Amino acid sequence: MRKNIVITANAISVAAFMAIVILTGCHTSNKSTAPAKPATENGNAVQKSQKTAKVEDFDKFYDRFHVDSAFQMSRIKFPLKGASNNLDESTPWTSQNWQMLRTRIYDVDKTRYKVKYSKTETSFTQKVWIEGAGFCNECRFELIDGKWFLVYMSDENL
Repeated sequence: MRKNIVITANAISVAAFMAIVILTGCHTSNKSTAPAKPATENGNAVQKSQKTAKVEDFDKFYDRFHVDSAFQMSRIKFPLKGASNNLDESTPWTSQNWQMLRTRIYDVDKTRYKVKYSKTETSFTQKVWIEGAGFCNECRFELIDGKWFLVYMSDENL
């Protein structure tokens, strides 16, 4: 009986988090990614192209990704790496079972959830979890050909 109560409490916490993820949003800073330095060969700059490839601003992408469902679907690399894992099964992410992500990492209630994120010039990783509850959600975005894509998501409810 006690185990059922703990599982039910965890299920309620996970349901609350998923509701937050689906229903809310936030903003990120307006830092832009610095252009890459030119390649060098024996100390001399090597020009690969006269035109500099335009790199999509991550913050603008991230904001739009969480409010525009068509844009979000166009920026997910299906089949998406990772899965939705619970006690009974592991379900891979597909375009058919995808639920739109609406909560940006900066809007997560940090009084209830632990939050960690990091950004480089070519990737952004975010993680949300409940300490000791068996719940964890992790996403990774990567810059591919000048545009940002969600390439990995793991959602654990164990």
